[in-house]
Amino acid sequence: MHPEIWIVLAPLTGAILCGAFGKKLGPRFVSVVAPGAVLASFLLSLRTFQSVLRAPHGASEIISFFTWLRAGPVTAQFAFLIDPLSSWMILVVSGVSFLIHVYSVGYMKGDSGYSRYFAYLNLFVAFMLVLVLSENVLMMFIGWEGVGLCSYLLIGFWFTDIQKAKAGMKAFIVNRIGDFGFLVAVLLLSRQEAGAGVSPLSFASLGGPALYATPFLANLIGLLLFCGAAGKSAQIPLYVWLPDAMAGPTPVSALIHAATMVTAGVYLVVRASPIYDVAITASHLVAIVGLATALLAGLIAVGQNDIKKVLAYSTVSQLGLMFVAAGGHARSAAMFHLTTHAFFKALLFLSAGSVIHALHAAENENDRQDMRKMGGLIRKLPWTFAVFLIGSLALAGVPPFSGFFSKDEILVSAWQTDRLTWIASLAVAFLTAFYIFRLMFSVFGGSFRGNSHVYHHIHESPWVMLGPLLFLAVGAAAGGWLGLPHWLGHSFLQDFLEPGAEAHGGAGSGVVASAIGGSGVALLGILTAWWVHRRGKQVQAQADRWIPALVRWVKGRFFVDEAYDRAVVMPILHLKDGLGAFDRDVIDGAVNGAGRLTKETAFASGTVDLRGVDGAVNLTAWLFDGFGRALRLVQSGVVQNYVFVIFIGVFLVLWLQIRL
Repeated sequence: MHPEIWIVLAPLTGAILCGAFGKKLGPRFVSVVAPGAVLASFLLSLRTFQSVLRAPHGASEIISFFTWLRAGPVTAQFAFLIDPLSSWMILVVSGVSFLIHVYSVGYMKGDSGYSRYFAYLNLFVAFMLVLVLSENVLMMFIGWEGVGLCSYLLIGFWFTDIQKAKAGMKAFIVNRIGDFGFLVAVLLLSRQEAGAGVSPLSFASLGGPALYATPFLANLIGLLLFCGAAGKSAQIPLYVWLPDAMAGPTPVSALIHAATMVTAGVYLVVRASPIYDVAITASHLVAIVGLATALLAGLIAVGQNDIKKVLAYSTVSQLGLMFVAAGGHARSAAMFHLTTHAFFKALLFLSAGSVIHALHAAENENDRQDMRKMGGLIRKLPWTFAVFLIGSLALAGVPPFSGFFSKDEILVSAWQTDRLTWIASLAVAFLTAFYIFRLMFSVFGGSFRGNSHVYHHIHESPWVMLGPLLFLAVGAAAGGWLGLPHWLGHSFLQDFLEPGAEAHGGAGSGVVASAIGGSGVALLGILTAWWVHRRGKQVQAQADRWIPALVRWVKGRFFVDEAYDRAVVMPILHLKDGLGAFDRDVIDGAVNGAGRLTKETAFASGTVDLRGVDGAVNLTAWLFDGFGRALRLVQSGVVQNYVFVIFIGVFLVLWLQIRL
């Protein structure tokens, strides 16, 4: 068996062992097996990455295991595509997932569903690795649906709470809308490429002559694939599930936002780049939707007071920037930001989990996540503050932290394609710096604003939780050096992912403008957040007076959920009620009427049968029975009776003779 198969089988085996034996063998068994399985996957991924690194630039290998589908001209192999893109992605997925697994050992300690949690977590990683390593679109769809299922299971992990269960269902249903587009794209690809006589559905054949000949079809397939990507990566209009996904345990949020589910859409668009090279209209739409999502989510994040929801909308916004780069054909820039984002967003979520864990004495869960009831935690949580600060600086794009380099790549690509896009991207960068440092100042600055009893019980997290945070902090601080811009040196990541591609911003005023603009708006955003924090209620009062409509819309999250309720949910509920009434009054009425008619007919028929047919039959039987009884008196078998009857007969004959 090829060793690469164990990259997927290791976490899958961990999921089976934890699910089947975890409850019986106890938390220690699960705490070793689950992280150990992902660590094995990471080490194998590292080995695969090294082999790709040693191969000639751009070389790829297909490892085929078996044919799992054959339908007419369409066949699908269970096969891995090992190339620079997949080898890099599995490294990110397995590495960050391993740290989240280790952190979960401390965070989920004592939970009654401990083994079930890790079984789901291992399964999540296994499906994500299937998605990344897939050689063809159909196999990717298996991983695609698998991560959707696991997200549903993990978001609704505490399913006895109805709100958490509903959040899981919401994520599942919204993703099905995107998946429908993905599935139609697969069917169109299958039809078109099978007709052209090329290897159907293989990524190696995407964008071949069959699509070049029909740009309309290429654009249609590109848009349908992006529909699937928008569902998984939470873009307009399918982003509404991601903030509600905070209902799951915090390490699950980190896994979804940093290493698995939401990165799948970006990976799909980058992997399907041969299609988008042909589908120019679809590429532009990807960039436009990404930019609109980045701006909208950035504005909404400014008005949130739940620590996890600020980070959730931040993820939506940063994913939008990745799609700006992917739609603008700067795929290495998109993957670069995906990589640094995996480090600092996992770090921020797990650090938020450390804050929530420290506030365990609060009476309810909302108080543990409400920034208005925090403050002054720097004195109680120095380690958490330090790593949170590194993650915030990276997210804000402050040099020389990782987010600065990856965001700068996106800004440079935007400068080279469209100046309005560049300006809008700068606005997103400003909002990012503002909302993340508003969070920092609210949580760690000033004085504690919650209950004194809660403050007394606050303590730093155990080292099983702090250890992964330190590793992620190193990645968030130094990960940007993997993709240094060419004007600063050698961009390892761009050369590795896109060998021979034109360097983004190799020279020119745009490079300097982007670097100065990106870092300038980041610092401006931080200073604005500090000023707002210092002025507090006064700023809030002025904003309410000067821009009341904007404040109301931002706090109301632009009322998108309410719009969904009115435009989608309520019509569906009304349609459901109408169909229910039609079913109840028309269909059921007709069936019940037919039933009653049948019943009355059967009653009449039964009456005729009982009283008429059966009566005649019974009368006949009764007559014959009486006649038989009479005859039985004669045919009694008693000789004396026969002699008596004969005697009577003789007597009667003689009497008649005498009378005559």
